[in-house]
Order: sequence, then C-alpha cells, then structure tokens
Amino acid sequence: MELRQIQYFIEVAKREHVTEAAHALHVAQSAVSRQIFNLEEELGVSLFIREGRNVKLTPIGEMFLKQMEQAVKLIDNAVREIEEQLDPEKGTIRVGFPSSLAAYTLPTAISAFRELHPEVKFKLNQSSYANLIEGVVKGDFNLALLGPVPKKEQKIKGRTLFTEKIVALLPQNHPHAKKPVLKVNDLREDSFVLFPKGFILREIIVNACGQLGFEPQVAFEGEDIDAIKGLVSAGLGVTLIPEITLIDGLPRSTVKIPITEPEVSRTVGVIIPSERELLPTEKLFYEFLSDFFSILDRYKH
Repeated sequence: MELRQIQYFIEVAKREHVTEAAHALHVAQSAVSRQIFNLEEELGVSLFIREGRNVKLTPIGEMFLKQMEQAVKLIDNAVREIEEQLDPEKGTIRVGFPSSLAAYTLPTAISAFRELHPEVKFKLNQSSYANLIEGVVKGDFNLALLGPVPKKEQKIKGRTLFTEKIVALLPQNHPHAKKPVLKVNDLREDSFVLFPKGFILREIIVNACGQLGFEPQVAFEGEDIDAIKGLVSAGLGVTLIPEITLIDGLPRSTVKIPITEPEVSRTVGVIIPSERELLPTEKLFYEFLSDFFSILDRYKH
C-alpha cells in the first residue's frame, strides 16, 4: 500500500467522482482509476460502488476512509515536525537538568534564548546526575546541563560554562552563624543535611570533608535542593550548597557563609552526544549557552 494510493482514495471518496478527483489531483483519470483498482486488489475488498460516472463508498470503504484520514493526519504531523526540527527558529529542544540548576540557571538561559528565538519550544526533563548522562547517551534528550562536567564518559562531550562556589548554609542560631568565613573542619561535629547516596553533590561534600579526615554525620536527606534548604531552615542540620541556588534569597532563619580550607566548587556545563549530530535548533542553543554564560561571567567580574 502506497501513500499515493491513500491520497487518491481519500480524494475520490470526498468527491464521489473519479474525474473530479483526478482534476483536483492534477493527474489523469486513468491513473486515479488504476491506483484505486490496485488498492482494492491488495485489500481484497471493494471500497466503492460504481454508479455510472459517480462512485459511493461501501460500508467497508467508509470504515477504511476514517482510518486512512487519521493515518494521513499522523503522517502530515510527522512531516511538519521534521520540517520544524530542521528550521532552527521553530524546532523543539529537549534538555535535561538537575534540581540544583532548576531555579535560576536553566530558566535564565531559556528566557534569554527565547527573546532571540521566540518560536522555539522546549521539553524539559529534571533528573539526577547519572540519569542525565544516561539520557544523553541513550538519546532521551540531546543536551543536559549539569555539574560537575564529566570528563571520562566515552559517548558524550562536555563543555564547561562556568565554575560556581559551594557555600555553607546554617540555621540562624548555629554557633558559627556570625562568622564571616568557615573552614570545612568547623563543621566536623555537626549534623548534615545532604542528598542521598549516588547524588553527585553529596559526593563533592563528602570528598571535601574526607580531605580533612572526617566523614559528615548525615542526619537527614533530601532529593532536591528545596527540600535540603527547608530542612536546614527548620534547624535540623547544616549543608554545603551551590551558591547559585541561593540567588533568589536565603531560606527563612538561615545564614550563608563562604567556605575555605578547602575551598569547594564545581564546574557547571552542558553535555551532548559524541556519536550523534545535534538538530539545527539544538546547535543554536548549545552555542548560545557558551556565549550567554561568558557574558554573565564578565558582568559579575
């Protein structure tokens, strides 16, 4: 069964006249008749009742028409989506991101991008660090923002956009709350609020403590940044957190303090597949991200 046969069938069914259908299709009447005959032969049923020059659908023909109209709509939609994807100004960008970049970093970049390219659409997928890498490798999405930028993954390419500081977030009544700067060692005896095991931000914090010979005492775990901030706000522990997640203000009853000895930071960047080409709109966004954060970094300094 060919798409051309389906198109001819729908046109004849709509007009109930082979000659008029042929004129509308800008083809010879014999070509339309031949394709309808071939279609009926292939299906093994009569789709039309012939009444002189006119034709009328059989009951099976009516059922087939409904199904084929839906099929053609699906095909047309698929073709239109492909055309949009190939038009940099109208495509859809699927991008993954972690909760730590959800409140400020990604929304700010998307907002700035859409000022330049208002018809581009986004499909967003929030997930954990490992799942974001896997999602790009498997093709669930072709771009992901994350931190730190992985260096040893074989099927992805990473580009660093900026480096951000990790700071301490303490309850307001904490003994160290009034210090201008904290050493990581100052928190040795504290209860920590961290991401669960397997989350990269937890690894960064555990490694920083490990450099000073202790393992943080984890009292509570939260699977997203807001949960962690809320637990600290409730006085249930301290945490180390990317400074950018506090850009819109501190949670109630908390203080933010810079960290030294060691200074703790992470790279933030974008990853793409190394074995697949980005679509035109995705390429546009990928290049935009580097320029955007480069300008932001210059502005901050």
